[in-house]
Amino acid sequence: MAFVEFSTSSEAEAAIEKFNGQEFGGRELRVNEATERPRGGGFERSFSPGGGGGGNRPPKGTSRPKGSRRGLRAKKRSL
Repeated sequence: MAFVEFSTSSEAEAAIEKFNGQEFGGRELRVNEATERPRGGGFERSFSPGGGGGGNRPPKGTSRPKGSRRGLRAKKRSL
């Protein structure tokens, strides 16, 4: 994607007519006048409180069950 500015609208219209649909590097060019997109990029995002990611992490400030780590330590000792 590229953006080009022209000093007059007639120059911009001439460039659109000349280059829109032309082949460049094996691909067809699509040339048009830029339009402002709706805020947010046109797709919906949802945010959860406490940050994102992490999957099944417990909320911040809560302790995690330690059973799985204790089992891991016991296995290491037996090796």
